[in-house]
Amino acid sequence: MGYCPCFRRKKKGINLKTKLNNSYVPIEGAPTTPIKSDLDNAVKYSTLLEPRQQVPISKDSSPSESNLPTFSYRDLAAATDNFRRESIIGEGGFGPVFKGQLESGQVVAVKKLNHSGLQGDKEFFVEVHMLSLLRHPNLVNLIGYCIEGNQRILIYEFMPLGSLEYHIHDMTPDMEPLDWDTRMIIASGAAKGLDYLHSQADRPVIYRDLKSANILLSEGFHPKLSDFGLAKFGPCADNTHVSTRVMGTHGYCAPEYAGTGKLTMKSDIYSFGVLLLELITGCRAMDDTHEHGKEMLVDWARPMLKDRNNYVQLADPNLRGKFPQSVFRRAVELALMCVQDDPHARPHTKDIVLALSYFASQKHDSPSAQSNLIGSQRDGRIFQGEEQGTASPVDFNRAGIAVKEMRASSKDQERERAVVEAKKWGETWRDKRKPNVEDDFDYRSRW
Repeated sequence: MGYCPCFRRKKKGINLKTKLNNSYVPIEGAPTTPIKSDLDNAVKYSTLLEPRQQVPISKDSSPSESNLPTFSYRDLAAATDNFRRESIIGEGGFGPVFKGQLESGQVVAVKKLNHSGLQGDKEFFVEVHMLSLLRHPNLVNLIGYCIEGNQRILIYEFMPLGSLEYHIHDMTPDMEPLDWDTRMIIASGAAKGLDYLHSQADRPVIYRDLKSANILLSEGFHPKLSDFGLAKFGPCADNTHVSTRVMGTHGYCAPEYAGTGKLTMKSDIYSFGVLLLELITGCRAMDDTHEHGKEMLVDWARPMLKDRNNYVQLADPNLRGKFPQSVFRRAVELALMCVQDDPHARPHTKDIVLALSYFASQKHDSPSAQSNLIGSQRDGRIFQGEEQGTASPVDFNRAGIAVKEMRASSKDQERERAVVEAKKWGETWRDKRKPNVEDDFDYRSRW
C-alpha cells in the first residue's frame, strides 16, 4: 500500500473556516494571534490555523520559475482510470491521492485538489515553486503538475512503503514493527533533508510541516520529506524571523511560534524533536486518549525526562528491548534538546545530522552494542539497565570503543570521523547546558 504527500487526517467536528462577504475568515473562537502562555488553545484548532487563500489565476497560468513538465487532465485521467475511487491511496488537506501509471509506464502518486477542502491555489503554487527549486535525495520528487481550468493536480514519484506514520501508528496485524536500526536510519535521513532546507538550499527554507505523516518511505525505508504547501523561505538580511499566521499540526508546533507567529528555523527543530520522540516511544504526537494536560507527546514524556534513569521507560514496547542502551539514551537526550522551550538552546540541523549518523552506525546486534542491551522488561516497557545514570547528558565518551572497531576500511574511517565530531558536539552542548541544566526545560509535571 502506498501513500503520498499531504496524507493528513481530518478531525471530526472541527470546522476551520466560514465564508463571510466572499472571503474566508477563521471561525469564531479560533485564535488569530494566540497568547504565548496558552499553547493548548493556540494549536488546538487542528492542522491548519490559517484560512484558505485563493490566488486569482488565468486559465493558462502556471507557477512562476517552474521548470517542471505539465500534464493534461486527459493524461492523468487515463493514468488513474478516470480517478476512480479504487485508485485512492490516501486523502489529506489538499485532497485525495491516487495511484496511477503514466503512458511511459512510470508508477506515480497523483494528488488532486479538493476545492471544498482545507487547502487551495496558494498551497498548490507554493508546492510547485518549492519542489521545482529544491532537489535532494531526502526530498520527495515532484514529477509535474496540471493546471487546466480549475484543476490543480500534482504528480509525484510513488513511494511504495507509504508514510512513517503508517509504520509506527497504523500497522496491520501482518506487519513487522520497525526495529531500532531502521528507526535511526529514517531519523538520520529526515535530518539530512531538513539540513538541506535550512543550510544548503540557495535560499533557506522553513519546512513548517515536519511530522511522521509527511515522511514517505521508498525501498529500503529510505525517507523523504514531502508536502511543502506550508513551507516558507527563511528570514533575509538582518531579520531574525518570518512573521506569519500560525499554521501546522497540533503536537508538532513550537510553543514560541504558536504564541507569537514568529517563525524561525528553530521551529522546525522542535518539530523534529517531537518526531524523534515518536520513533523512540511509538506514541503519537497528539493523543486525545491521554489524561488532560498530557495529550501532547512532549508533555506526556517530560516527567520521565527529568531523570536519566527513567529514559528507558520511554522505549516503544514493539522494540522488545532490542537496542543499544547507550545509543538509546543519547537519542532521548537529542530529542530533549530539540524540544527545549528556549528556541536558541535547540541544536542546529548540522549537529543533529552528525549525532544521528553516529547513532545509525551503531547496530544493536554489533558486539559493542550487545553489551549495552537492556535485559529486563515489565508489561512491554523497558526498565532500568546496568549502565543507567553512568554518563552525563550527551556524553559520547564511549565513542572511543566504537572508533577502535571501525579502523579496518575507508568506510569505517568515515564513521570514525563522524564519531569524533559527534563526541565534540556532545561535549560542547554539555558545557553549554551545565550552568542551568534543570532550567532549560519546564519540568512541571501535569500528572
